[in-house]
Amino acid sequence: MAFADTTLKTGISLIENVPSGLFGTWRVAAVLKTTDSPEVFRSKSADLWNLSRNENVMNLTNPFTGASADLSVEFVKGNVIRFTKEGVSDNKKLTDTVELKLNGNKFTGVNRLTLQTISPAGGVVIKTQNAEYVLVGEKISGMSVLEK
Repeated sequence: MAFADTTLKTGISLIENVPSGLFGTWRVAAVLKTTDSPEVFRSKSADLWNLSRNENVMNLTNPFTGASADLSVEFVKGNVIRFTKEGVSDNKKLTDTVELKLNGNKFTGVNRLTLQTISPAGGVVIKTQNAEYVLVGEKISGMSVLEK
C-alpha cells in the first residue's frame, strides 16, 4: 500500500510540473531517424496533437484520426518533458516514448516506438520492432498563442 501511495504522489507532482505552454493544439512533423523495420514504419508523417490536462491526467488526442490516449508523464525538468503512451490492438502492443524540448510555441524532440507482436497462445512476445522519429512541433492554438 505504501508503494502505491508513493507512486501516485510522484505521478501527480510530475504532471504539476508540466509547463502550461505544452497544452493546446500542435502541428507535428515526424521524420524517421532509425528503424529495424522500414517496411512497417513510415519515413515521415504530419499530425495534429491536442495535448490537454484534466486534473491529474494528461491526454493526447488526434482530431484527424479520432485517436485519444492518456499519457504517463515520466520526466519533467524545466522545458524538457518525457511521456509514454501504450495501445493494444489484436495481438500488437505499441509503446510510444516521446521526449520534447519546449521553446515557446515550438518544440523539438524524439519519439521512440516499440511494436511488440504477442502470441495469442500464452501471451509471449514473439517479435519486437523499433523506430525512432525526430519531431518538430508548432503550436497552432492554446493559451501561449492567444497571449501574443
